[in-house]
Amino acid sequence: MDRSDRIGFTLFFAAIVFIAFVAGAFVVLAKTFPYTYFNDAYKAGHALLSQLSATDLHTETHLWREARRDDRGVTLNEPGQTYEGVTLYTSGDGSYAQLIDMQGEVVHRWELPYDHIWDKSPSGRAPRDADRIYWDKARLMPNGDLLVVITADNDTPWGYGLIRIDRDSKLLWAYHGPTHHDLHLTPDGRVVTLTHDLSEDDIPGLQGLERPWLDDFLVVLDGQTGEELSKVSLARAFLDSPYAEPVYQTPAYAGSDPLHANSVQYLDETLTAAFAPAQGRPGQVLISFRNIGTVALVDPETGEMTWATRGPWIVQHDARALPNGNFTLFDNAANYQVGNAARVLEVNPGTHAIVWSYAGNDEQPFDSYVRSSAQTLPNGNRLINESDGGRLFEVTPAGEIAWEFINPIRGGDRDRYIPIVSSGQRFSVGEFDKDFRAVIDNPQQR
Repeated sequence: MDRSDRIGFTLFFAAIVFIAFVAGAFVVLAKTFPYTYFNDAYKAGHALLSQLSATDLHTETHLWREARRDDRGVTLNEPGQTYEGVTLYTSGDGSYAQLIDMQGEVVHRWELPYDHIWDKSPSGRAPRDADRIYWDKARLMPNGDLLVVITADNDTPWGYGLIRIDRDSKLLWAYHGPTHHDLHLTPDGRVVTLTHDLSEDDIPGLQGLERPWLDDFLVVLDGQTGEELSKVSLARAFLDSPYAEPVYQTPAYAGSDPLHANSVQYLDETLTAAFAPAQGRPGQVLISFRNIGTVALVDPETGEMTWATRGPWIVQHDARALPNGNFTLFDNAANYQVGNAARVLEVNPGTHAIVWSYAGNDEQPFDSYVRSSAQTLPNGNRLINESDGGRLFEVTPAGEIAWEFINPIRGGDRDRYIPIVSSGQRFSVGEFDKDFRAVIDNPQQR
């Protein structure tokens, strides 16, 4: 090849590169074919790299946090001010739940590793390692059966399934759908929960939407078999309702997860009459949507969204209707204090007035940017789960802490890290049947 041929070839090659660059830039900027395929491949590769590079369990996952205190177990118990009973909790360090008494002693434990149930994630991929899979939310039944939402760290979708086990941790049924965050048992024994899945659908007018994006679904299961009875797209429920505006205000960080539903509560006749008299239909489900700061009612049979509201809270969790017509939620970020950003609110849904709140202080800081919950107890106290602090505590209506428990597990360098407490729930022992009470009272049967 002579000099002129080499120059011609070089110019030809440069032209091809330039055309490819321009074409690629056009595809990316205009998001035309085959942008979607390249973008999906890039996201999949980036997700895989993120999984492979996050090797330190204690510092590179959402399951552990640096411990704020050296205390372990029950640090405070004020008899006469507390709601006496036992407390169920789940922890970020594994697939188990424990029931503890008021002194922090374990009176029962359930445990069932993921690989004893399934060998794949619901999406068909290899599951995360066992130390990245944990029990997110657990609900205890009077006979000792446990309903459990299983979640994985650093996977999308991260929902890994819902199971029902007996008091001996024997599997009764398993629903292998991407369930996440929460579940609620209806009076007739059905299970209401959340699932999510990737979607390529467009939402016209939502400019920041990234594809694929996560749509959330409201799912109802048969409580005896785990069979799926109904499934409603929550994005569609929003878009077909008069309450769609929050979706179009999805923040930039949530372009691939615009809703992020994180709690469900089935409203029976009593709660519907008190909390939602204008809507007036028992069987609706109260849902919290973190990324758009919204609380809403959805009918699981029709898919209709009948009511929604926003308020003075940020990235909230755990919306719960009360018999007095108000609702509570865990406001994760609107206290605007460094290291003390969380609040628990009781809100009037009609006026948005905050009728009660608990926020930390310099002596008792209160901070959890993710997860967390608040259970209203029969005596008016609240059992609060400060997930990032690995802490459960009971607070009186006057804002005094009457009971406190700090996850006793530690790990990592010099035991500096504590597992998150992903759920907590208080029970009176009288709520259980006699056989399960006997198990709790007799260590030989545990």
